[in-house]
Amino acid sequence: MAATAVLRRETGRRLRRASSQPISRAIWLGVLIGLVSGLGAILFSEAIIFATEHLLGAAAGFHPPEPLGEGGPGSDAFDAPDRLWVLPLILGFGGLMSGILVYYLAPEAEGHGTDAAIEAFHLKGGRTRLRVIPVKLLASAFTIGSGGAAGREGPTAQIGGGFGSFIADRLNLGAIERRKALAAGMGAGIGAIFRAPLGGAMMAAEVMYTHDFEADVILLGLISSIVAYAVFGSYYDYSPMFGNTADFEFKHAYELLYYAGLGAVCGLMGILYVRGFYGTHALFKRLNVPWIAKPVIGGVLAGCIGMVIPESIHVGYGWVQRSLTVEQLADFSPWLLLALPFARIATTSLTVGSGGSGGIFGPGMVIGGVTGALAFRIFHDVPGFPQEPGPVVIIGMIAMFGSVSHAPLAMLLMVGEMTGNLSLLAPAMVAVAVATLLVGDITIYKSQVPTRADSNAHRHRFAFPLLSALPAQRAVSPLPQIPDDYSLLQAISVVESSGSTQAVVVAANGTLVGDVSLESLRAGAAENANQPVTAIAGRIPSTIPADMPLDEALDRLTAQERRWLPVVDQHDRGRILGAFDAAALIRSYRRAVSSQVRPLTPVDEDVSTLELTLPEASPVAGLRLSEANLPPGVRILTVERDGHVTPPDGSTLLEVGDRLTIALPATTSARVLTRFLGD
Repeated sequence: MAATAVLRRETGRRLRRASSQPISRAIWLGVLIGLVSGLGAILFSEAIIFATEHLLGAAAGFHPPEPLGEGGPGSDAFDAPDRLWVLPLILGFGGLMSGILVYYLAPEAEGHGTDAAIEAFHLKGGRTRLRVIPVKLLASAFTIGSGGAAGREGPTAQIGGGFGSFIADRLNLGAIERRKALAAGMGAGIGAIFRAPLGGAMMAAEVMYTHDFEADVILLGLISSIVAYAVFGSYYDYSPMFGNTADFEFKHAYELLYYAGLGAVCGLMGILYVRGFYGTHALFKRLNVPWIAKPVIGGVLAGCIGMVIPESIHVGYGWVQRSLTVEQLADFSPWLLLALPFARIATTSLTVGSGGSGGIFGPGMVIGGVTGALAFRIFHDVPGFPQEPGPVVIIGMIAMFGSVSHAPLAMLLMVGEMTGNLSLLAPAMVAVAVATLLVGDITIYKSQVPTRADSNAHRHRFAFPLLSALPAQRAVSPLPQIPDDYSLLQAISVVESSGSTQAVVVAANGTLVGDVSLESLRAGAAENANQPVTAIAGRIPSTIPADMPLDEALDRLTAQERRWLPVVDQHDRGRILGAFDAAALIRSYRRAVSSQVRPLTPVDEDVSTLELTLPEASPVAGLRLSEANLPPGVRILTVERDGHVTPPDGSTLLEVGDRLTIALPATTSARVLTRFLGD
């Protein structure tokens, strides 16, 4: 029995240790998020199929074409809706059901979903409410299934991100890990439903910013996206969404000029898409009718456009599939191709901009693809222009949405995976670069921020670069230590005499047992003052090494969502130095600012450089450099005094007010700052 208990404890300890390692945690957490997100994508896809069959199909007799990878025949002639007059009624009904679900159950499920997930990443610590998942799924299924011109990726991103956030919460992960789980869930959902796992993972990292990249989520995103893709594909199949694309290729360098022109056209169309969508959204915001009626009005108006141009409603990928070959593109009249991109912008703006639930990613790709088809129809007789519409259509998709989403890399990968053809990357890069330059800072995702420095998730690090030069050892508050054999009454005496409100419980060998607060001690003592303090000690999830930079220490504190964490000296058998909290951090920061400490560009990973001004309390003021007793490896590069900069030697006298440039091993920063600035 004793051996079994020891084995159980040792196994548990090893499992906890493995789960705390970043790589091992990314693997099991990524697999878990991927499994759940893949199942969510299947459920959402089936809900759309069911709603489309019983709403758009049964009521209007309209069966929109599907791409080859989703069962579309790819060659049959298109049959117009049997009952055109029903379309406004059906789309209005979809808007009504979506509005009811969103308005009464989860208002944050309104709109296209991806923006809400991005906002949760930047402003809400990666948290989303669990109820958003079923509400978004059902509301979007009603919107799309009734014929709404909306995409599947936005809802899938919000659903997958919601699963990631929920899983992280249930596992008691901190804010940093929860944000990663949210982003990984977004990528997993997108990668699964579009059969594009690499593009989905990169989309989750790229879509957060207009001019930056969330590299921290890539590993978790790749794992979860691959697993979600495997789950989704095992239920359906692993075929690329668009078929008959294997023969498309880039043949002549001069074609790049035409693709650059296509990129410019798609950039202009992207600007029109963004302006039209948010202009319509603002118009409906100002509309003086009950909120729940707005998606109904939007659906009815979109249905009226659909009566004239049925190709402008529903998801629309089938129309992209039918424009990939010369033979099928001939079925589109020139006037239809000319009107369809603008009609799509209008129906998407009315469907989603009015408050309906659905994505704007898919419509953006369809608009770009149809714009490419129109360009081919107009210019195919121009000498040197590509002789197949497929490459022009595909690159139009990439350039159009890659520019307005500020996710060009993800779009390049995603469309390559969706078509099974990567031979068009070179011309696609030219087109998306031109389109992105033309679009500038205009974005379809309003919750994006320019860079990580503008995000609440990273602002503290980028706003206070000095924190990276200060070690945690210089930002500690007193922290009483209570032996683990003390009673609650004895523990209260220790904490009260220290003037603190918190303490740590330690074993005889100095090992941390847990933490207590004065409030919890008094509450426990009210029941039994003689019980051991270990009975109420809470688990300390993490500690902060003494030489850890303050920006990393703040990250760790934020991730654990605690007010303080103990700082330990790992070079002195884990001796507890004190508590790291916001107040101690501010005190340390102010002391450093008063001494004008400034980090400089490091020499390499192991050698840092900084500047500081010797204060009056400096232990080395009045000493010669040879007498300063500096830690090994520390070098004074320059001394600035009275506006003159000189290289010092051993005889240089250090005076109050001297501005020093110091090179030092990164591990000695705490001792160096203490030596020059004092405690």
